[in-house]
Amino acid sequence: MRPTSRWPDAPAIRAATAADADAIDAIHRAAFAGTDHGYQGEADLVRMIDADGDALVSLVAARDGVVVGHVLFSRMDVEADGSAVRAAGLAPVSVLPGLQGQGIGDALIRAGLDALRKQGVAISFVLGHADYYPRFGYSPDLASRFASPFAGPHFMAMMLDSHAAWPLGGRADYAPAFGRLG
Repeated sequence: MRPTSRWPDAPAIRAATAADADAIDAIHRAAFAGTDHGYQGEADLVRMIDADGDALVSLVAARDGVVVGHVLFSRMDVEADGSAVRAAGLAPVSVLPGLQGQGIGDALIRAGLDALRKQGVAISFVLGHADYYPRFGYSPDLASRFASPFAGPHFMAMMLDSHAAWPLGGRADYAPAFGRLG
């Protein structure tokens, strides 16, 4: 799939493969260098989620055969209004620092959300910047209805069917790898 973009050499978005693992590691290390959890945390998280079999959607953006971005959506354990629902957590998404701000992360997230819809996933959660994720449909108001260790102003959720009613309440737990991240 090829996203529409603001520039003519938009990267191709495709499913990540085992051969992409080192490039994915490098992207997350570069993108998260100097952050609170450091460059190692996101790369370790991706490997643990993959090893646990909890990855639902893992996509890369490649330009001229070089992987320049990655997004991962993992399985979540979510209960809404007393029933289990299919859910996914977005984390992490990274783009090589020199290519950030060009729409690559946006294209990866949108392609990932489309793939989740095709899998029948009902809701997605993210812990991130309140100025960035609402453009995709994520809402802190929806997430506030769910008990979670990550609850707070940066915890957001979205219904993947925009016509679906918001649950009144529930519980949202990320994949076990998130609890092992140090």
